[in-house]
Amino acid sequence: MIQPLSYIHPEAQIAQNVVIEPFTTIHKDVVIGEGTWIGSNVTIMDGARIGKNCRIFPGAIISGEPQDLKFEGEITTAEIGDNTTIRECVTINRGTKDRYRTVVGKNCLIQAYSHIAHDCFVGDNCIFSNSSTLAGHITVGDYVVLAGMVAVHQFCKIGSHAFVTGGTLVRKDVPPYIKAAREPITYAGINSVGLRRRGYTNEQINEIQNIYRVLFVKHSNLSKALDIVETEFEATELRDEILGFVRSSNRGVVKGFGQGKASL
Repeated sequence: MIQPLSYIHPEAQIAQNVVIEPFTTIHKDVVIGEGTWIGSNVTIMDGARIGKNCRIFPGAIISGEPQDLKFEGEITTAEIGDNTTIRECVTINRGTKDRYRTVVGKNCLIQAYSHIAHDCFVGDNCIFSNSSTLAGHITVGDYVVLAGMVAVHQFCKIGSHAFVTGGTLVRKDVPPYIKAAREPITYAGINSVGLRRRGYTNEQINEIQNIYRVLFVKHSNLSKALDIVETEFEATELRDEILGFVRSSNRGVVKGFGQGKASL
């Protein structure tokens, strides 16, 4: 099921039922799982680890060398989970000695012209719309949606189930379950539509909303607001996840609307 006009290195590990279209190049240190389809004019370079039933569209470059001046040719990987779709002209760079790998999880949709730089960890079930860009060393949780032309600063973190609106520049960490928008980036409510689609109950959604009202709406002092949430809200997995994310943020989290401009 490999077209004769493709070049496949003889030591590449490719499952029997993989389809590879013409003019695609696959390098030596590559593993591709069964049921995957690879379109024409795709380049898959050393270090690629591609799961089962993936779809990679024309022009994509997987596991290219990091665009990092500190990279010294160390052996690293770019790992793509099962059932992930990578659309036209997407670029995914392999890791450096910081994390030694770049990871895109299962069941993701990475749309055309998006870029995922070295040492990024992307969770499962994420959607990156056209021309979304991740700089290096970024961590993205599960079920995150980035709308078109979102650009994320290096070392940022985006929590699970977050939604970032189109054209947003993400310079700060985005906590889980929220919508982030505007310039500079600010809290714009919780991602209630996405949460309902994924089976969250009204009680859970109300809990998330009430926590973020304390953090981003009622109080300008985030440290005080965190203490209030810990004291006045019952301990649950949702509460503890939100508190843990905000308190562990190295870059600081997005501001609440009207709380002042985010810094670079």
